[in-house]
Amino acid sequence: MEIGLSTAAIQWFKDEVELKKGDKVRFYVKIYGSSPVQEGFSLAFTVDNEPIDMGVKTEKEGLTFFIEGSDLWFFNGHDLFVDYNKQVDELEFSYTLSGK
Repeated sequence: MEIGLSTAAIQWFKDEVELKKGDKVRFYVKIYGSSPVQEGFSLAFTVDNEPIDMGVKTEKEGLTFFIEGSDLWFFNGHDLFVDYNKQVDELEFSYTLSGK
């Protein structure tokens, strides 16, 4: 499993969340909502500088983006890609089968 982020998404995190070099963002599972990979669950994020069991991570521009090992089930064999949609002014999560 991999985490990818567009340049626009990284800039959004810097501007809107005011992240600075060394900060860590954890993507985690919410029990409500919907996603293409899990019905009844969706994805959210928080700034979290104390990972418990980092399952997967990627580092971009001095920032670490990660998912705890206990949340990897949500992805069901998919990679995560995070983009920023300027038209609706929000992040978008997309999922592709790992290795594709």
